[in-house]
Amino acid sequence: MPANRTQLLEHLEQLRLPWLRDHCTELAAEAARTAMPHLDFLGRLVAGETALRFERLVARRLREARLPFVKTLDQYNWKHPTRIDRAQIQALFTLDFLHDHTNVVFVGTVGLGKTHLMLALANTACVAGYSVLFTTAAAMVNNLAAAQLAGRLPRELRKYTSPQLLCIDELGFVPLDKTAADLLFQVVSERYERGSIALTTNRIYKEWAPTFNNDSVFTSALLDRLVHHCQTVIIQGKSFRQHSECDER
Repeated sequence: MPANRTQLLEHLEQLRLPWLRDHCTELAAEAARTAMPHLDFLGRLVAGETALRFERLVARRLREARLPFVKTLDQYNWKHPTRIDRAQIQALFTLDFLHDHTNVVFVGTVGLGKTHLMLALANTACVAGYSVLFTTAAAMVNNLAAAQLAGRLPRELRKYTSPQLLCIDELGFVPLDKTAADLLFQVVSERYERGSIALTTNRIYKEWAPTFNNDSVFTSALLDRLVHHCQTVIIQGKSFRQHSECDER
């Protein structure tokens, strides 16, 4: 390899431009063969490097989001629910709600794809450049309770208050004691009008009190902050999983 080309590859390595390093030789040969204009040649090199960096950035955001699965809106089965506002959900995927710090609550019984839709929304936000964190309600309050006992609650709270989109799955499936409920309230309060929450629940709002020890005052205070700026997505029908079992029989 000529010395000047070796030096070029070394410089690209030092500048941390891996796509240019790996493709500059073949693209230079193509440019010479096709009489490609210099700016077109440079543009293709820069476009390739930019695309690689974008892919790596999205992959990092997805890792940091801790999504258990990668889901997309295209994979959702719209035909199964008996009630679902498709236009409302598709509008959410413009991500305008994130600009307004609006919350999104998916309400429905088990097996209707609430988590699927929330994961798809989280995936879309990651690709669009937003910071995202996914957790279940139980995992979040358990982690915060442990941090509180260890004297590091403020630091742990920042994990849930700093992302632009916090996804909380399965609120209402398990009752929360007073400590857990108070910790959830802190997260919702800190994020109020500062960052969006996407949340799935199997209970309509008027049935939330049993989740919080039937404390109607606390429940009202929590809902006041959560639904003040909020889109509620109602999904009705039978469980996808039950439907599949019936088909198999």
